[in-house]
Amino acid sequence: MENEPWYKDGLNFTCTGCGNCCTGDPGVVWVDDEEMQAIADFLDKPVGEIRIFHTRPVGARVSLTEYANGDCTFLDPKTRRCTIYSARPRQCRSWPFWNSNLATPDAWEATKQECPGAGQGAFVSVDAIREQASMIDI
Repeated sequence: MENEPWYKDGLNFTCTGCGNCCTGDPGVVWVDDEEMQAIADFLDKPVGEIRIFHTRPVGARVSLTEYANGDCTFLDPKTRRCTIYSARPRQCRSWPFWNSNLATPDAWEATKQECPGAGQGAFVSVDAIREQASMIDI
């Protein structure tokens, strides 16, 4: 079949809970109004409080904030676990199957260097990968 991705036979991934995807170099975790409301509902807080304390404008969009060390404000520093896991944004839900990580085999290899679960564990079919990658274009 034409235009088959290089990962047409699927990839392996099982989250190890390391927290590496929630920290590191400064970056953005895009959130929209629906995602901010889901976080607010999960935390039983007003959405305005989430906006003020946990987001920042980046151009015309909104990103979650991070601490000076690069940790997302929702990453528990002791457990290295997400404190809003069941309400986390699409960008977080779709990791590591972002288009940028899937662009080439080399991009996937670089992802594996940062994420110990990438390339390990459970088999993920090409259809499941495409579904994850379609959640958000990163």
